[in-house]
Amino acid sequence: MIKKVITVLAAWIVIVGGVFWFIHRQPATQTTTQNHKLRVVTTNSILEDMVHNIGKDRIELYSIVKRGTDPHEYDPRPQDVSKTSAADLVFHNGLNLETGGSGWFKKLVQTSHKTFGKDVISASGQVKALHLTTNVNEKDPHAWLDLANGIKYVQTMSKAMQKADPKNAKFYQRNTKTYVAKLQKLHETAQLKFKDIPAKQRLLVTSEGAFKYFSKAYHVTPAYIWEINTESQGTPAQIRSVLKKIDNSDVKSLFVESSVSPKSMQKVAKSTGLKIHAKIFTDSLASKGSTGDTYYTMMKWNLDQIYGGLTNN
Repeated sequence: MIKKVITVLAAWIVIVGGVFWFIHRQPATQTTTQNHKLRVVTTNSILEDMVHNIGKDRIELYSIVKRGTDPHEYDPRPQDVSKTSAADLVFHNGLNLETGGSGWFKKLVQTSHKTFGKDVISASGQVKALHLTTNVNEKDPHAWLDLANGIKYVQTMSKAMQKADPKNAKFYQRNTKTYVAKLQKLHETAQLKFKDIPAKQRLLVTSEGAFKYFSKAYHVTPAYIWEINTESQGTPAQIRSVLKKIDNSDVKSLFVESSVSPKSMQKVAKSTGLKIHAKIFTDSLASKGSTGDTYYTMMKWNLDQIYGGLTNN
């Protein structure tokens, strides 16, 4: 009988001890969950830099498409799925940028069990879209090349971050205000500057037609060999079309984007006798430590180089 009582007491102590341990451990687990940094995933380096300026060291940040890689077409890696699955927020450009490769981003979102409009947010949600000329039903994705749109991207993402992480909301608000003021000053300076160039010189000749938003904002006329990187590039018909536009202008220079092959633009240069003035940025920031490795310095480089090329300075 005594042995039975001892056995029952021992079992009771184990059970009570286990419950105590569980209750004791619960707050620690909840505190860890509540105190983790906001985990943010972006689809490309431009969005990544914008989000970094908002969240700085109070967030964990991961970019899917690496610098120098075209986000139109991409094949996600296992790490991309893992990071996206664990993210609190996922920011994508929208405007059909991430729809290449049979919709790689949509598949990634589905695989990661995320939801568009809830934890997957389009940074371009407040932007008035322009459309392709070769397909008027398709939106042009390159809205960030107008700094006014870039500011809208920042504000949209900041708002989502504040909602998802209210304890750091004021920190995000302060950073957003400072960053937006810096971008706004560059935008307004450029708008005034480009108006001084004679109209017939304001033809911006690039490989891809990524500069519609830029051209509308900064008073230049876009001319390009192909319209978007997912289509045929540098065909004879495309070359003839851009040569005709050049012949009807007083353009001084040509430009080639950092993310495309220069071969087609070199053919245009040979046919016209014009020089390629500079490489400019479209779909990706420069590698870290290089000129153009942030959204601000990328846009400043583009504005300075394009102004210099159009004025032949």
